[in-house]
Amino acid sequence: MTEHTDNNAERRSADWLWLIAGVLVLVGGFVAFYALKTLPVSVRYVAVIAGIGLSAVSLAMTGLGRQTWEFALGSRVELRKMVWPTVKQAQMTTVVVLIFVVVLGVFFWLVDMLLGYITRSLLGAGG
Repeated sequence: MTEHTDNNAERRSADWLWLIAGVLVLVGGFVAFYALKTLPVSVRYVAVIAGIGLSAVSLAMTGLGRQTWEFALGSRVELRKMVWPTVKQAQMTTVVVLIFVVVLGVFFWLVDMLLGYITRSLLGAGG
């Protein structure tokens, strides 16, 4: 039992080290962009992109990074299972939605007019 607990503790501390390294590399890329003002802008952009890339690699080394990657792969599998509507189905759905929008718009306009008439009648503002 203690070996398993020790292994988890070591893994968590290694994850923290990878996360800290990733943040430092990311910040270093942005600091390099501003510190290396004498170099061409394209070289400075490479420093930022390298910092972002190395930071992503560092994150991927952590347990959270592995879980995120597995989630992304699972999402791709689920996305392939989706059934998209045909053009005809999409058009019919759009027509139904537009009809309901118009019907509900007219309904709420009539309710608003009725409530306005009732309010004006109760307050004696005319009719």
